[in-house]
Amino acid sequence: MPLRTPLALLGAALLVLLAPPLLTSGSSADGGGTKIPGLRFMVPNSPGGGYDITARTAARSVEDAGLNHNVEVFNLPGAGGTVGLSRLVNDHGNGKVAMSMGLGVVGAVHTNHAPSTLADTTPIARLTEESDIVVVAKNSPYEDFGQLLADWRKDPAGTAVGGGSSPGGPDHLAPMLMAEAAGIEPRTVNYVPFDGGGELLASVLGGKVAFGVSGVSEYLDQIESGELRVLAVTAPKRVAGLDAPTLKEAGVDVEFTNWRGIVAPPGLSDTERDKLIGMFERLHASPEWKRALKRNGWSDAFLTGEKYGRFLEAQDKRVATVLKELGL
Repeated sequence: MPLRTPLALLGAALLVLLAPPLLTSGSSADGGGTKIPGLRFMVPNSPGGGYDITARTAARSVEDAGLNHNVEVFNLPGAGGTVGLSRLVNDHGNGKVAMSMGLGVVGAVHTNHAPSTLADTTPIARLTEESDIVVVAKNSPYEDFGQLLADWRKDPAGTAVGGGSSPGGPDHLAPMLMAEAAGIEPRTVNYVPFDGGGELLASVLGGKVAFGVSGVSEYLDQIESGELRVLAVTAPKRVAGLDAPTLKEAGVDVEFTNWRGIVAPPGLSDTERDKLIGMFERLHASPEWKRALKRNGWSDAFLTGEKYGRFLEAQDKRVATVLKELGL
C-alpha cells in the first residue's frame, strides 16, 4: 500500500470541508427551514364566508408557490368568530396554527363581551381589503338602491337586512352607517346576523331578508350567474366588473371597506413568529397570490408584525367608538 504524503492528506481534508453537508434530523431541504410542517389555518366561521375563502385561497396559493406543503384548513364557527379566537389564545406557543380573521372578529369581541381579545394574539399579517356590497335575490322587487332605500325609510323594522357577521362586524356596521346617513335611526334597523356569508346567502335567495350586506368576493359566482343583483357598493369608487353605483352616487354619504388578515396564538418564539411572517411575505410577493387578489376582487393591504399589531389596536378603538356613537 502506498504511503500517503502530507499533501495528499491535506487534499482529502479540503474535499471534506468543501463538500455539502449531509442533511441531519435538525436540518431542512428547503434551504433554511422556512417551511412549517403540519401548518393549519383556522376559520372562525362557517364554510363559504369571507374568512373561509381567504384561508382556503391563501392555503392553495402557499402550496402552489411551493412555500409550504399540505396546509390544512378547518372551520370552528361560533359567536361571530370569538369561539375560534378563544381556541387560538388557549393554543399558547403553537407555531403551527394561524387564524383567518378580520373586522368582524374585532366587533364580535365587543358585542359578545368575549373573554379573549385580539390583543392576546400574535399579529402576523393583514392581507386584503374589499368593498361590501348591497345585494338582493334576482326575483326581488328592488331594481336599484333608490327603491330599496325608499322602503327602508318607510319601514326600517319591516325591511330586514342580513349580514354575515355578528353585531359590531363589517356586515353590521356598514348598514348601520348607511341608515344613519339616510336619516334612519340605527336602533330601529332590523339587522339579522348570520355566521358567515354562506348562511346569509340562503336567506337572501330565499327572501327571508329584504337585502343582504356582505363582501364582494363571497358572492362573485352568484352575481355572475344572475342569482344575485348588486344594488350598491360601499367602497369610495366603483368596483371593476360590477354594474353598481357607490353609496355616494346612490345618495348616501358613506364609504366603508372591510379587511382580512392572519393572527397566531400568543407565546410564540421569535423564530416561530418570524417563520409565519416570512411565509406570508413570500406569499405576498408571489404571482400566485397576485392572481388570487385579482380573481377575488381584493385590494392588496399587506401589513405585518408590529405595524399590523398597531393597526389592530386602532381598529378596536374605532369599532368601540362607532358602536357607542350609534347607540349600539
